[in-house]
Amino acid sequence: MSSMKNRTEVSEFILTGISDTPELQVPLFIMFTIIYLIILVGNLGIVALISWDSCLHTPMYFFLSNLSLVDFGYSSAVTPKVIAEFLTGDKVISYKGCAAQMLFFSTFVTTEIYLLAVMAYDRYTAVCRPLHYTTTMTMSMCTCLTVIAHFSGFLNSAIVTGQTFSLSFCNSNVVHHFFCDIPPLLALSCSDVYTNEVIIFILGGFTVTFGLLFICISYLFIFIAILRIQSTEGRQKAFSTCASHLSVVSIFYGTIIFMYLQPSSTHSMETDKVTSVFYTMAIPMVNPLVYTLRNKEVHVAFRKAVWGQRLH
Repeated sequence: MSSMKNRTEVSEFILTGISDTPELQVPLFIMFTIIYLIILVGNLGIVALISWDSCLHTPMYFFLSNLSLVDFGYSSAVTPKVIAEFLTGDKVISYKGCAAQMLFFSTFVTTEIYLLAVMAYDRYTAVCRPLHYTTTMTMSMCTCLTVIAHFSGFLNSAIVTGQTFSLSFCNSNVVHHFFCDIPPLLALSCSDVYTNEVIIFILGGFTVTFGLLFICISYLFIFIAILRIQSTEGRQKAFSTCASHLSVVSIFYGTIIFMYLQPSSTHSMETDKVTSVFYTMAIPMVNPLVYTLRNKEVHVAFRKAVWGQRLH
């Protein structure tokens, strides 16, 4: 009984939030509400547009719609709670709510890693094997790759979340972050977290390394193929199909590597907060813009959706 008492299972956590400064609560509430609305409209708008316009029913846009859903998903796992905290001042989150938030957030983030790798393979096939593209990237193949990405993301997240919440939290229930993320919860635990850190580092390291290595190899072949194209216009067209994806990959992977693949002793919670705001809110807001600003097919589909069939 005494060992159970020493292991005290907390029933709730208190999030320190982004800022305690009273004067900043209303401006931050307004700013993050606007950001989340942009994320919602941007990402779900892309999904709706791709579903509505049959001209966009291609593998590239199928994967893009899935990426938009994932971006919306991992932002939604965090941002509404943050907005509510600014509005009500209530920074309490239940134990189960904290576990659910971590599970959903890490599931979507890990799924995005695999989806970006799948999208790199799609671009490789389009540029390097154009004659076989339609027979290789069939709808059944695209669906299968997407299901594998989502399942792998969930499995990885379930293991990491299970490992984290198998720890004891008996010293404090104050999480020095604005959501239930892995580093601040490991720092909060009174258990020996070495095994957890090793498991999380191995799983996270494998996922990030596998995804990044796969993308790098795909683009190595893509660049070799582009260099073999004789015409400047052909090279530009081939590169333009990859530019948006490369931009998203660079921003996403740079942030993830900086945030997670370092020992807990080097973590600064304040730095982590800034980085976390960037990838939980800024990246899901920017991704739709990156993929659509220079995309003529999306522009045409949008004009058709807004103005009807009069514009072509």
